[in-house]
Amino acid sequence: MLKQLSIYAENKKGTLKSITGILQRENINILGSVTNDSAEYGIVRAVVSAPEKAAEALTEEGYLCRLTDVVGVEVADEVGNLHQLLTSLSESNISVDYVYLSFNRDSGKPILIFHADDIYTVEACLVSKGFTVVNGVRA
Repeated sequence: MLKQLSIYAENKKGTLKSITGILQRENINILGSVTNDSAEYGIVRAVVSAPEKAAEALTEEGYLCRLTDVVGVEVADEVGNLHQLLTSLSESNISVDYVYLSFNRDSGKPILIFHADDIYTVEACLVSKGFTVVNGVRA
């Protein structure tokens, strides 16, 4: 299981730069991320090298943060891998909320990071179908 850092931030010029500056200051590496925005606020979801430390530092700077369990699945860099993974979940009646990409710094393989309602069931499903679930992403 991986910990995802979700940062709720005002959608204004320089916000993402401020967030990345805080992470840099704390020597925290962003290993994978996705940003969603709306007119006034956005959510930056990221897997980072030190999620608890990142949440603490960002909270001290006034950002609202939350840590969430997500699943990381290592796959070969081949056409159709995401489709195969989603098909496996669909066959088990599991819906995915969102997905984004990182990579394993040791193997160089992509890691699909995603969230669903019952993340523990998702992890068990994928392991039973032969997928490689990662417990940590090395910085």
